[in-house]
Amino acid sequence: MAGVQQITIEADDGDQRLDRWFKKHFPEINHGRLEKLLRTGQVRLDGKRAKASDRVEAGQIIRVPPIAPAQDADKPRSAPKPKPISERDAKTLRDAVLYKDADVLVIDKPAGLAVQGGTGLDKNLDAMLDSLKFEAAERPRLVHRLDKDTSGVLVLARNAKAARELAEAFRDKAARKIYWAVVVGIPKPDRGTIDAPLSKQAGGYGERVGIDEEEGRHAVTRYAMIERAGNRAAWVALMPETGRTHQLRAHCVILGTPILGDGKYGGIEAHLARENLPRKLHLHARSLKIPHPRKGWIEATAPLPPHMKATWKFFGFSSEPEGDPFAGLETKR
Repeated sequence: MAGVQQITIEADDGDQRLDRWFKKHFPEINHGRLEKLLRTGQVRLDGKRAKASDRVEAGQIIRVPPIAPAQDADKPRSAPKPKPISERDAKTLRDAVLYKDADVLVIDKPAGLAVQGGTGLDKNLDAMLDSLKFEAAERPRLVHRLDKDTSGVLVLARNAKAARELAEAFRDKAARKIYWAVVVGIPKPDRGTIDAPLSKQAGGYGERVGIDEEEGRHAVTRYAMIERAGNRAAWVALMPETGRTHQLRAHCVILGTPILGDGKYGGIEAHLARENLPRKLHLHARSLKIPHPRKGWIEATAPLPPHMKATWKFFGFSSEPEGDPFAGLETKR
């Protein structure tokens, strides 16, 4: 059972009822339990009491109390003690800071670190954010996410106003996000747009999405091949126009070129059996440009993680693309 959580509504979750938000993020809480938590003021929206029918907006903060298993919900419980953050983990996070001011932090999230907690996860960034308070009174707040196995640029807000403004920028597609990936095979054509609606799929693979023309959510990704290694693999830049769960991983499979190391979506075709390459996911949030909550823009770039550096060296890829790979492909913002 987790302790009290202060969760920032992400851009993708805005403009929906509070009870629907809980059904998506806390399916173990049925409607009756949620109503009780709301009546007793344990669930709050921006610090105020709320109703199940209230609509939530990007940047708002939901207070979620410790959630006991349903059968034990009425038993008194002492507040759980948070797991202490090791000095080693705290230093790793502080060393990963790419940008810092009074309102915003940008970090280079390591591959393998989950952004939020979940089943089977004993470590996650959200539980470690106290180590990134620095001189501020508040702990930073998450405003968007990266997959556990995806590395790279992640933005954190240092106060409630910044959280609202940043979440709004993601929701309004004012942020320009560029990912680098190595894919198995060569995309054809070598640059273009993938427009395929996605929805969560049932099955024994955990959280997973797939094409759903009838009920899927609109999902668009721009892509451009930068270099190729014969017919085996290619270095591809990806620019998501929408922010769906696992969008880039699913869209690369749709393109016929799964991301190297992505066995969840690409199966055995996501690995180059004859090559002695790291079997980790080769997807990296390389750069981000986003409006600053006060004025101007924030631009941040994250270096490749060690396993991708090794693959770059193996294939002899250059360190930077020549020019803007998306010139002529971007939509007007």
